[in-house]
Amino acid sequence: MTKQTLSVQDAMDHSRMGPWRWAAVALCFVVALLDGFDTQSIAFIGTAIAGEFKLSATDMTWVITASTVGMAVGAMTLGTFGDRIGRKRTILVALALFGAFSLAGAFASSAWQVVALRFLIGLGMGGATPALLALTAEFSPRRRRGFLMTLVLLGLPGGAMIGGLVAAAWLPSVGWRGIFLIGGALPVVLLAAAVALLPESPAFLVARGTPEADRRARALIARATGQTVPDGTALTVENSGEKRGSVAALFSPAYRTVTVAVWATYLFNWIAWYLLLLWMPTALKSLGLDASTAALGTVTVNGAFILFAIPLSAVLPRVNARTLLLGMFGAGILVALGLGASGTNFGLVFTLIGVAGFGIGGQQLALNYLIANAYPTQLRATATGWGIGVGRLGSIVGSALGGVLLTGLGPSGYFAALAVPLVVAAAATLLVKAARTQTTDGELEAVVASH
Repeated sequence: MTKQTLSVQDAMDHSRMGPWRWAAVALCFVVALLDGFDTQSIAFIGTAIAGEFKLSATDMTWVITASTVGMAVGAMTLGTFGDRIGRKRTILVALALFGAFSLAGAFASSAWQVVALRFLIGLGMGGATPALLALTAEFSPRRRRGFLMTLVLLGLPGGAMIGGLVAAAWLPSVGWRGIFLIGGALPVVLLAAAVALLPESPAFLVARGTPEADRRARALIARATGQTVPDGTALTVENSGEKRGSVAALFSPAYRTVTVAVWATYLFNWIAWYLLLLWMPTALKSLGLDASTAALGTVTVNGAFILFAIPLSAVLPRVNARTLLLGMFGAGILVALGLGASGTNFGLVFTLIGVAGFGIGGQQLALNYLIANAYPTQLRATATGWGIGVGRLGSIVGSALGGVLLTGLGPSGYFAALAVPLVVAAAATLLVKAARTQTTDGELEAVVASH
């Protein structure tokens, strides 16, 4: 007699999103807010840090880029941990790192301490995102997966808006050390909440293959779906034979071309995105705006990112992702060139900065959605972690290049230069078409074609 089986994802796909599952996704969103908060706040407190420690513009590059280096390392290492020790444990480790070293940053007594602590803070921030996206994907029904992953990703621009506003408004009264204290207290509070409330992924537990993990997975599925799994039913996950948490598996014949294409697109897209995010306030000040008005550029681009993300989340399951990405890159290139030619026409400048939320930042939504559908459970956090990790390398390059471009080309040349990495990213996106014809994995081919 054949033993009855139940796919974990099928159980999630064919059940309603109850309050408990919504609460898990909401907690993932709040954790993602921290990443955006810290990323944007450093763009504003950097000047104050430079003033206290008498740092040159070149020296400040180390302060600004230290956390992005840490994010890259964290995304690639802790992202892999997410497939090995679990999504929840990885998120807890990331929050602990983030909170502890942010609090320590408030008491830094030298510039090198700030740089070292910013790197360690980045480890936590970078490590959380892949696990958050994997957990969200595995708690979501397929029909809502793109929307819910987009919702969590909106924590990044949402946190950036908060970080920019808080830093600009509170810096005069609490100083840069106070901003560090705020950035450290928040993850400590969230750590306590996550310990108590955040569930582990049932798909991850089933993939582990131990009796205790199976027992926990059955309890979680029952709570998530409202239906008990019969004792005689064996739980399964997609592609259960896939090697868990293996970077080498990302370069197997089924995934090799997609992996290369996605990594290259992430790399150059994030170069452009972080060039814009971290140096735009400085560029706007160079054009003649005061600090508080320049901060509105941050609010504008991140607010527009959020507004564009809502229709994007609805469109993604229905369109070809490659075509959509190429259209986004085309829009981003035009925005960069337009900003370069706008001069001090600030009405036009702020309009184009808003469109940049779609043409320079929006690609991250499509790429993460593609990863969630292109890789099985055993590789999903690793694939997401390494994709984002490579993107973080691009953020390092973008962070470092901003000062050089502003100094050498001025604000107009800096804005126009954003078009270069976008052109390269668009070219890399074309490789996704090759992945559809070269792979022998029918399921992957169908996923890429349908999106």
